[in-house]
Amino acid sequence: MDVRVEGQMVDAPAEADLAAVLRKALSGKKFKTVVAARAVTGGESLLLDLSASLPDDCHELIPVYADSPEGLQLIRHSTAHVLAAAVKRLFPAARVTIGPAIDNGFYYDFDVERPFSSEDFPAIEAEMQKIAAAREPFTREVLPRAEAEARFRGMGETYKAEIIEGIDADTVSLYTCGDFTDLCRGPHVPHTGFAASAKLLSVAGAYWRGDEKNPMLSRIYGTAFADDKALAAYLRQMEEAKRRDHRKLGRELHLFTFQEDVAPGMVFWLPKGMLVRAILEDFWRKEHLKRGYDMVQGPQLLRVETWQRSGHYDHYRENMYFTQIEDDAYGIKPMNCIAHMLIYKNELRSYRDLPQRYFELGVVHRHEKSGVLHGLLRVRQFTQDDAHILCAPDQLEGEILDVIHLIRDLMNLFGFQYKVAISTRPESSIGTDEAWELATGALIQAVEKAGLPYEINEGDGAFYGPKIDVRLLDCIGREWQCSTIQVDFTLPDRFDLNYVGQDGERHRPVMVHRAIMGSLERFIGVLIEQYAGALPVWLAPEQARLLTVTEAGDEAVLKLRDELKAQGIRVALDTRNEKLGFKVREAQLAKVPYILVVGEKEVQAGGANVRLRNGDNLGLKSGGEIAALIRADAEEPFKQGGMRYSFA
Repeated sequence: MDVRVEGQMVDAPAEADLAAVLRKALSGKKFKTVVAARAVTGGESLLLDLSASLPDDCHELIPVYADSPEGLQLIRHSTAHVLAAAVKRLFPAARVTIGPAIDNGFYYDFDVERPFSSEDFPAIEAEMQKIAAAREPFTREVLPRAEAEARFRGMGETYKAEIIEGIDADTVSLYTCGDFTDLCRGPHVPHTGFAASAKLLSVAGAYWRGDEKNPMLSRIYGTAFADDKALAAYLRQMEEAKRRDHRKLGRELHLFTFQEDVAPGMVFWLPKGMLVRAILEDFWRKEHLKRGYDMVQGPQLLRVETWQRSGHYDHYRENMYFTQIEDDAYGIKPMNCIAHMLIYKNELRSYRDLPQRYFELGVVHRHEKSGVLHGLLRVRQFTQDDAHILCAPDQLEGEILDVIHLIRDLMNLFGFQYKVAISTRPESSIGTDEAWELATGALIQAVEKAGLPYEINEGDGAFYGPKIDVRLLDCIGREWQCSTIQVDFTLPDRFDLNYVGQDGERHRPVMVHRAIMGSLERFIGVLIEQYAGALPVWLAPEQARLLTVTEAGDEAVLKLRDELKAQGIRVALDTRNEKLGFKVREAQLAKVPYILVVGEKEVQAGGANVRLRNGDNLGLKSGGEIAALIRADAEEPFKQGGMRYSFA
């Protein structure tokens, strides 16, 4: 039969395997980089091993290349098997459990008498390299479930036997590479040679099946790539990420802290960090006022019946916290939309009043499992820059475009590139098919009108409506979830929101849910990592630090400090009896943008020697000149784009 491969028709012999068909269509060099293939049949696309037979009704074969996202997932999954094979050779008593591919890598959990440590890595990696060099094929076999279970029990692999017990199927598949056999649905790369560009990264403890009543396992994390060059680039990125880690910098710069014994997943903002946050919040409130938003604030607690009416109780309660007050049940808000709808409903609206744009820097609480908490990036209490726009249907596209423009301006301000995706209806959702189609269509139309490339994330929308998700890219190429725009026809209906139209009749508004920074905590964490702690001058909690050379300069620096403060500069003093080089180094480590040194010459001149945190020396400047420099530096990011900020 004829099969299409990358635009050309290939004659596929009966019972040919996928590799044989692809060899006919691809050059030898290209074929060597193929790790699997998708067989497109009448109704589905099947990801298969290259050794698999071509399905009878296959009309197209899509090669999966090693450096593609899908190819990397397969390489990492197969490398997890290679890791397990190496561990079993070196530690025969180890019992294997599971080893999936994850974002940017893989892990494998082992039951061992002594937990693994990084000191075990050289020996394990050396054994993995031997297995990779042998280019042992991954071979698949399908066994009756009972036979497979007996086989693993005979090998002493009780965890695998337990997994098989829970599989609701007559048969299961096993994969073997060399002397190691694992339970796996596959597919896998053709041979272990594709696992050559791998690196073990860390160890951790993990309970079997995530249950603390079960045995604690030893987990080894690793990563793998299509070639050594890509692996080296990733490892450099990881080293750079460590240097920029906001948790480390937050401690060193005295911005925030966590106290897990009293409030896990909740931030304690220290004075400098709170100042950064206050500056950001002040800027953001002013920006929203300029763009026609009204400031509102809703309560932290709402009766459970309200969350039941909205659908949150049925679709989101596992992420919520609840409490009792005088025998009444309340939900602590995980989002601000309900309060904003009730504010809208406080009075009858006319079409002339629309759109209503409500903005709130609202503190919300969401239950996150302790294992996923991660500094400022994943917390249980956070502040959303949340807004809800209630508008007439014919205003919807314009409002979405305005929000897109606001996102664009914010990304430009901080120099972020970004990606856009439209997330569609999930399985667990509320509302009619018609409402979802209207909402999804409105988002697609607005994004296309804005000229933004986008992808579709099937089934990843909110339970009440589809959404635009914006992921920003930081300076080392990592992606972070940031902005979201959601269109909602359903909740206005559930809460009976109305406006009086030109015809004198009552009509239902549409609601746009949107957050631009998203979580302020996360956004600040991303900013710290983006700038490696050296925040832009306008956002730096300490814009300048005055350093004395001797005590003779104390009076002069006090006078200069007051002069700078009077001009709106955030300035601190260091008059300690320490060596100047030590004090300069401390100021640089504190990421202070302007380091102002006052010695005998500067006292006589009535100014300071200006050094920048990057080491540049600007020489002697007066107080007025210093203030002008700092203000110009602070205003520089706002010269491009549609945002302005008052530095008074």
